[in-house]
Amino acid sequence: MELAPHLHRLGTDVVACYLLDTPEGITLIDAGLPGHFNDLQQELHTLGKTLADIRGLVLTHGDSDHIGFAERLRREHGVPVYVHSADAHRARTGEKPKTPSGPMRLLPTLGFFWYGLRKNGLKAEYLKEVTEFSDGDVLELPGSPVIVAMPGHSPGSVAVHLPSVDAVCVGDALTTRHVLTGRTGPQPAPFTDEPAEALASLDRLAELKASWVLPGHGTPWNGTPADLADAVRAAAH
Repeated sequence: MELAPHLHRLGTDVVACYLLDTPEGITLIDAGLPGHFNDLQQELHTLGKTLADIRGLVLTHGDSDHIGFAERLRREHGVPVYVHSADAHRARTGEKPKTPSGPMRLLPTLGFFWYGLRKNGLKAEYLKEVTEFSDGDVLELPGSPVIVAMPGHSPGSVAVHLPSVDAVCVGDALTTRHVLTGRTGPQPAPFTDEPAEALASLDRLAELKASWVLPGHGTPWNGTPADLADAVRAAAH
């Protein structure tokens, strides 16, 4: 799905990842669930591109619903996978603290797990190798992604700023669709390790210049990061 020139979404409002198409090649942000590999191939076909055009995959964090097809892409096609050093262990092992899920409603929760089943979400394949990055790094990938640390959801949660397409991908630093309640609109994400730290990290998002903010779950936000940060803070109280 094209959001803007050169900027595409794979998946749905339930689980999404993103594709940046440039003359130098393709950069992926997150890898959704394993079944999103088919969505990736279909999007590439639409663009007249192939898996060989992918130069790298950048993870916003190491949770299983964001690393989906990453190891397959690395193993079968030699695509390097980048993750913050504080989440490298999580991306390799799936180990994470148990966090309260918070509010839940039956139908949205069942819908989330049903979507996960359809996309082979129970077959998480963790990374054998990763390339680690740090806050402030500018990756040598198409679009020159800029890493902005946003700890809270996980220690290595980041926003990936893509100035070339006026966008920033935020993973689960926030959400615009709560997968367990079905509530839409800007709000804190569930399954967050440190909720207070995640809210504090919104200050870093608010400093960025972009007209698209792209969450891992929910509708893309077509507006300023500062306005979105304010809306999430308001929803938290």
